[in-house]
Amino acid sequence: MAMKIRLTRMGSKKRPFYRVVALDSAARRDGRPVEYLGHYNPMVEPNDIKLDMDKIEQWLAKGAEPSNTVRSLLKKAGK
Repeated sequence: MAMKIRLTRMGSKKRPFYRVVALDSAARRDGRPVEYLGHYNPMVEPNDIKLDMDKIEQWLAKGAEPSNTVRSLLKKAGK
């Protein structure tokens, strides 16, 4: 089972809010995640990025691969 760290969309129409989650790579975008790892809100200035780096590092050690967007969020968060 290949694991991914990616975003799942929450919020209402035209007001997106994203959760950073770990889930199976074959799962739907908004499917049930294995674990919540943080959130990202692009609608506020500056963008609100909260990540649980301990959990993310554990998942990366287990072989989970971050999506391109999550990889850029990790860089923006300074991790």
